[in-house]
Amino acid sequence: MKSHVMASVVVLFLVSAAAFAQDSKTPQAALNSKAEQASQANPNPFSTYNKIFYARMKTILVGSAEKMPEENYNFKPTDAVRSYGQIVGHLADAQYNFCSMALGETNPGLKIEQTKTTKADLVAALKGALAYCDKAYDGMTDASGTQTVKLFGMDMPKFGVLNINNAHDMEHYGNLVTYMRLKNIVPPTSEPPPAVEPKK
Repeated sequence: MKSHVMASVVVLFLVSAAAFAQDSKTPQAALNSKAEQASQANPNPFSTYNKIFYARMKTILVGSAEKMPEENYNFKPTDAVRSYGQIVGHLADAQYNFCSMALGETNPGLKIEQTKTTKADLVAALKGALAYCDKAYDGMTDASGTQTVKLFGMDMPKFGVLNINNAHDMEHYGNLVTYMRLKNIVPPTSEPPPAVEPKK
């Protein structure tokens, strides 16, 4: 009797295990199918992500440059750091530096940080620099992003160059946020989202 019960338990276990294994394959197959569909829908996921991140950074950098009043463009918390305006100029110069590498062009070397001082000039220069960088992000594909260039004395894929540009933008946006907070100004990323109009 015990042997019949034991045999039944073993058979039930094997049937259950087989059924579980079959079920577990289905989600994986579905995931693979979705991944293939996504790949077909967007053959350049890495360069697309880079571009999306950059588009967000553009918005908050320009918003920060425009939001700070003219009289605070010379503000610096201590003498050892850049003024607000100098950071905006430095960010503009950096766009030309990194994006010219990704484009395979010569950096125009405008020295915006050293030559521009007014808010109007610095905001315009930043917008111009970002427009220059648009060409690098818009023209990048996953294939071209793997091509290497020299940066900081090492071979780096163009993806890496544009990633560093994004990281550098975010680094200095952190500086701008601190300066704005010290002047009781709400940074762009802390502003409340716009109200959503009710559907009619």
